[in-house]
Amino acid sequence: MTFWHCLITALNNLRMNKLRSGLTMLGIVIGVSAVIMMVAILQGMSRRVAAEFEKMGSNLIMVIYEPDNKTHDRAVRRIDGFKMRDVEDILQRCNLITRVSPQLPLPNSTAVHNGKHLDVQIYGVMPDYAALLDVPLASGRFITELDLQQWAKVCVIGSKVATELFGKQNPIGAEVDLNNIPFTVVGVAKPKGRSFMGDQDTLVYAPLSTVQQRMVGTDLVGIIYAQPVSLQKMEQAKDQIWRCLMRRYADVPGIKVDSLDTVLQSITTVFAAFTLVLGSIAALALLVGGIGIMNIMLVSVTERTREIGLRKAVGAKQKDILIQFLIESATLSGIGGLTGVGIGSALSYAIGYISTFIKALNNNGHKGLAIYVPLWAVVGAFVFSAGVGVFFGLYPAVRASKLDPIQALRYE
Repeated sequence: MTFWHCLITALNNLRMNKLRSGLTMLGIVIGVSAVIMMVAILQGMSRRVAAEFEKMGSNLIMVIYEPDNKTHDRAVRRIDGFKMRDVEDILQRCNLITRVSPQLPLPNSTAVHNGKHLDVQIYGVMPDYAALLDVPLASGRFITELDLQQWAKVCVIGSKVATELFGKQNPIGAEVDLNNIPFTVVGVAKPKGRSFMGDQDTLVYAPLSTVQQRMVGTDLVGIIYAQPVSLQKMEQAKDQIWRCLMRRYADVPGIKVDSLDTVLQSITTVFAAFTLVLGSIAALALLVGGIGIMNIMLVSVTERTREIGLRKAVGAKQKDILIQFLIESATLSGIGGLTGVGIGSALSYAIGYISTFIKALNNNGHKGLAIYVPLWAVVGAFVFSAGVGVFFGLYPAVRASKLDPIQALRYE
C-alpha cells in the first residue's frame, strides 16, 4: 500500500466514525488551543514591553538607590538618597557619559484649572530628560536651563491633562495649580498611552529645581538617567558611574547601576519562563488526548481484526499494517492539532479585541491585551500534536501488524 492509499483509508475510517473521531480529537483540540492562547497572550505582552523599552532607547542607563528595608541592622549604612551633587559628579568625572537627567517624582498630586481637578504625577526633570526618555511635544517647549536657574514655575503637561483640564482651549500660557502652587503651561506632550511606568498622558513635567525648592524643600533626586557616548561603551560607562558613586559614598550598599537593555532581557527571560511553564501545563491536555487516541485505536484494532487478517491473506506485510494504523492515529491527532491552532488563534485575537472595549482595561488610554501568535508556536503545536498521535498510536499499530492472519480471519 502506498502512503496516499493509507492516508485515504485512514480518512475514510475517520469519516465512517465521525462522532467517535470527534470525541477522540477533543482532547487534542483543547490542549493545542490552550497552548496557543497561553503563548499568544504572553508573547503579545512581551512584545509590547519590548516596544515600550525601544521607544525609550536601549542605550539608557538608570541609577537607582534601593536600600534593603528588611534589614534592621544599625551597622548597615544608609544614605537619604541621591543629590544634585551626585549628578554633577557624574557629568564631571565620567567622560563616557554624554547626558544626565535626574528625576524627582511626586506621585498622588493634583492639577486644578477653573475648578476642574485631575490626579496627576509630577516629575521634576532637567532639559535633557525629553531626549533621554522620549518625550515628544505636540506644542510649546520643554524645560530649559533658564527655568532651572530661576526655579521657574512652568510645566509641560501630558495630553490627557490638557484635554481634561482645558478641553479645546489652547493651554500654552495658561495657569494650572499643581498641589496648590500656580504654574504656567509652556508645553504639551504628544499622546503616549500607558507603559510599564504608568499612564504617560497624565504626567506633568516641571523644572527639577522648582520641585525641589518650592514643593519638596530638599535637594534629593530619585532615579538618575544617563546616556553613554555609544552603545559599545555601555558597560564601561556603567562601570564609571558605579565607581564614581562608590567613591563618593564609600561603598554604601543599595546603589544599582543598570541599563534598559539589561532590564529588558530580564523581563523577556521572565516572560519566556512563564510561557514555558504555562505552555507545559496546557500541554498536559495533549497527553490526555493522546491516551484517548490510544484507547480508540485499540478498539479500532479489535473491530477490524477480520479486515487485518484479510489484508494479510492477500499479501499485506506487517509494515503495511503498521504504517496504516500509524497514519490513522497521526491523521486523527494532526486534524485535531490544526483545529486547535485555528480555535486557539481565533479565541486569542477575540480576547484581545474584546479587551479593548472593557472599561477596566481600557482606562487611561490602555490599548487592551496585546496578542501575538508566533509561527514557531503554530508549527510546534501541530508537530507536537501529530507526534502525540504517532507515539500513542504506536502500540495499537504494532499489535495490529503482529496479528496472525489465520486467527484474525477466524475472529468473530
